[in-house]
Amino acid sequence: MQLDDLNFADDLALLSQTQQQMQEKTNSVAAASEAVGLNIHKGKSRILRYNTKLTNPITIDGEDLEDVKTFTYLGSIIDERGGSDADVNGRISKARAAYLHLRNIWNSEQLSTNIKVRIFNTDVKTVLLYGWKLGELQRH
Repeated sequence: MQLDDLNFADDLALLSQTQQQMQEKTNSVAAASEAVGLNIHKGKSRILRYNTKLTNPITIDGEDLEDVKTFTYLGSIIDERGGSDADVNGRISKARAAYLHLRNIWNSEQLSTNIKVRIFNTDVKTVLLYGWKLGELQRH
């Protein structure tokens, strides 16, 4: 069995083994969308190539779609190397920013350690772990 696409609300990520297959899928989605009166925003559509040297453009209505090295899909960073380093680093950066934003709380002598830990768990830890499952954490 092969995964062909990822769908969530109005987000769609097409997955293909070949450049030709990607163009065919793109054409199919564009035609199906047009048939029901929907437009694909070409300025928001991106191509991320993984494990290929081919650079022929993927097009919609003759317009080349932008090639990118990374993109974010449902909060997760996906990169051309297929790894999760960029996603993990992005999550750490966001958690660090959340932590630093609460500096006054961490320095407060009026709040107990228990309260600070509860704030950390709800405001920092959730940013770090958003959308992750235990299995994904165990691989890192």
